[in-house]
Amino acid sequence: MELKPWSSSSLAAELLLILLLAAINGEASSASGSEKPVLRFSGKRGEFKILQIADMHYADGLKTKCLDVLPEEAPNCSDLNTTAFIYRVVKAENPDLIVFTGDNIFGLDATDPAKSMDAAFAPAIALKVPWAAILGNHDQESTLTREGLMQHIVGMPYTFSSINPEGFEVDGFGNYNLEVAGVEGSGLANKSVLNLYFLDSGDYSTVSDIGGYGWVKVSQQMWFLSAASHLQNLYMSKPEPQKEPAPGLVYFHIPLPEFSSFAASNMSGIKQEEISSASVNSGFFTTMLEAGNVKAVFTGHDHLNDFCGELTGIRLCYAGGFGYHAYGKAGWPRRARVMSAYLEKTRSGAWGGVRSIKTWKRLDDKHLSTIDTEILWEAGNEAGGRQKKRITKRRRHSG
Repeated sequence: MELKPWSSSSLAAELLLILLLAAINGEASSASGSEKPVLRFSGKRGEFKILQIADMHYADGLKTKCLDVLPEEAPNCSDLNTTAFIYRVVKAENPDLIVFTGDNIFGLDATDPAKSMDAAFAPAIALKVPWAAILGNHDQESTLTREGLMQHIVGMPYTFSSINPEGFEVDGFGNYNLEVAGVEGSGLANKSVLNLYFLDSGDYSTVSDIGGYGWVKVSQQMWFLSAASHLQNLYMSKPEPQKEPAPGLVYFHIPLPEFSSFAASNMSGIKQEEISSASVNSGFFTTMLEAGNVKAVFTGHDHLNDFCGELTGIRLCYAGGFGYHAYGKAGWPRRARVMSAYLEKTRSGAWGGVRSIKTWKRLDDKHLSTIDTEILWEAGNEAGGRQKKRITKRRRHSG
């Protein structure tokens, strides 16, 4: 079923959600306990595509109305518009992995947080797309703790999420990494050519003398460095030893203070609000620099920011707000960020390691417009960040 944005038929949207939830129930028994497949690059395209969805703020479905939409859109707008947007963008992009970067549900308005999460993630499961999730600062504001939320998430079909790494005691819940293997049958089929790191950036400060939002703690940073070092050693060791580390991408919810480093002259996209980072700098940006393989960071939290900027060789990117029961800006479409990594061809014509990483955004408008396509990183060009093209022109705003 194709559900157009701002459809006047709420019945169509409700039917879509019913079908998606039925698919979840049908998949749960067959998927539980089964071994996860290997994430790997496509042998046809030499590509691995990730769809980032930030700040769904899902609550009670059709009963939950939209925020910050145009007056003519409001009467028939609900959480189900968020559901429809996921369905549309997944069908359009056909991602290899969906990453949900926190505030998946809005706990204060979620009558049953488990059911809200089931509905929020329903399109990914119904369409049988691998997905991973981390938490934001609003997920736990209902009757489930952060640990309880992650326990529910890791039990759902098609998810690659984990609660925490084995053998490490780390702060928070939802710290893990995923490996993306090379093309089946290639020399790098058994190596991770793209490394994905997920961290719990917390909700609010737990230190009595420090207000504001949470941050990535020392224990998490130590685990991150250990995981990055281990993966680099594997990649650069026999068999098929590589000369440089495989690129790494990092996902968490609350932006770092370093996101304040950019102005209109040195970023792509738009900044329309102040950076709501923690009030202290935990040093995680420096930790990522020390790791030596991080090429880009992807966050959510500030819904009206969707920019990317480069700082000391690392791209810092917002996704922009996705959900309709989340603050936004009337007339400024909700959006998702897409990232694709592309492999190089060796002299023999076989697929090798990652050659480049590109990103763009999809808008929930009539045409699912693609905007702000740019190169995040290219092998041999560590400066990165060269903007390739802009599909549409629009006036910049400063927050």
